[in-house]
Amino acid sequence: MNGASSSLYYQERKEDQPMKQSVLHSCDMDVLTAIETRRSIRRYTGEPVSEEMLHTLLHAGFCAPSAKNCRPWEFVVVRSRDKLKCFSEHAQYQKMAEHAALAIVVCGDTRRLDHHDLLLNDCSAAVENILLAAHGLGLGAVWCGIVNELVNFFRQQLSLPEEVLPVALVAVGHPAEERPVPERYDPSHVHFEAYQSKN
Repeated sequence: MNGASSSLYYQERKEDQPMKQSVLHSCDMDVLTAIETRRSIRRYTGEPVSEEMLHTLLHAGFCAPSAKNCRPWEFVVVRSRDKLKCFSEHAQYQKMAEHAALAIVVCGDTRRLDHHDLLLNDCSAAVENILLAAHGLGLGAVWCGIVNELVNFFRQQLSLPEEVLPVALVAVGHPAEERPVPERYDPSHVHFEAYQSKN
């Protein structure tokens, strides 16, 4: 992409585009149930994830809120068994990647949003949308942060330009485990009007 077309590309991305018709996988789970019952799933059956389901996950990521509507995210879908195994071997907390049907590496483009903290916020919102969509579709998924030396590792593995920051890996597959859902609401961490000391 040359400089002129690149400039036009980013300008167009900042404008609200008309919604295009797309084929999304149906989901019967309501949003509050998905939020309450979602768990991190690290064991998978090996069954592939359909193209329709993958498109639905990506669509959910694109629907996340974004600072100034910059939508800085880029999604790299990895299905290569060799790459997934490499991810698993290189990072201590990404062992499940080897057995996942696929991984979605969520990245942020600093050319569209050059505020580091807001970039992380936007990409994290996209990750959460993907996780909730995966759960609603009956898939299992887990969020793995990309920090420190892993940033350069993923840049090299995915041929990312310097301006694109890898933020998170989401491993996705059909679940081979069920995890109980604990009660997570804790009123002791809720404050009204101002923070109240617990001392």
